[in-house]
Amino acid sequence: MKILAVEDDPVARAVLHQALLRLGHEVIDARDGAEALRLLENEPVRVIVSDWTMPEMDGLALCRAVRGRVEADYVYFILLTGRTADVDNQREAIEAGVDDFLSKPLNSQDIWMRLRVAERILRYATEVRQLEAFLPICGYCKKVRDDQNYWQQIESYINERTGTDFSHSVCPDCYQRVVMPELDKLRATSVSAPPAKPHVERKN
Repeated sequence: MKILAVEDDPVARAVLHQALLRLGHEVIDARDGAEALRLLENEPVRVIVSDWTMPEMDGLALCRAVRGRVEADYVYFILLTGRTADVDNQREAIEAGVDDFLSKPLNSQDIWMRLRVAERILRYATEVRQLEAFLPICGYCKKVRDDQNYWQQIESYINERTGTDFSHSVCPDCYQRVVMPELDKLRATSVSAPPAKPHVERKN
C-alpha cells in the first residue's frame, strides 16, 4: 500500500519512513501539509500518516483540505501526535475528518494495527463506490450481475461485499399501486361469492 508520511522533524520523519517500509508499504515523504497536498495531485495515495503540529499547514488543516477534494477517492487519515488525547483534542481532530490516532513515540505494533484497519475500510469504500458507479441489474427480476458474470439477488450481492443485512417491507408507492388493488380484489371476491350451502347428511 502506498502511504504518504507527513512530518516536519527530519529525525521523526526518518523513523516513520523506516517503520512503514518494514511493514511492507511504499512510502512518500512530505515535510508539511502544503507539500503533502502538492504530492497528492500526482500520487494515488489512499493513506496519510501525518504529524499534528507542523509549520505552514498542520495536520488538521491538511486533513480538512483532503476531505474537501471533490470526487476524489477516500483517503484514510491517521494523525500522529504527542498531544494529550483529551476530549477536546479528540473532538477537534474528529471534526476535521481524522480517522485514527497514533501517539508519539511511534510504536510499530500500533501502526501495524491501524494500517490493517485502514486496508479493510478502504476495501469496503472501494466496493461501495463501485456499487454506486455502475451495477448491471435485470429489468424483470431485479437480479444483479457480478464481476464473474453470475446473476444473483441484489441483497446477496451487497451482503457478500459489505456485510449489510436486509429487512423487507413495502414502500408507500408500492402499497398503493400493488397491495391495495389486490386487497380490493379479495374483498370483491368475498362479497360476490354465493354463500356456501349447508351440508345436510341424509339418513335412509
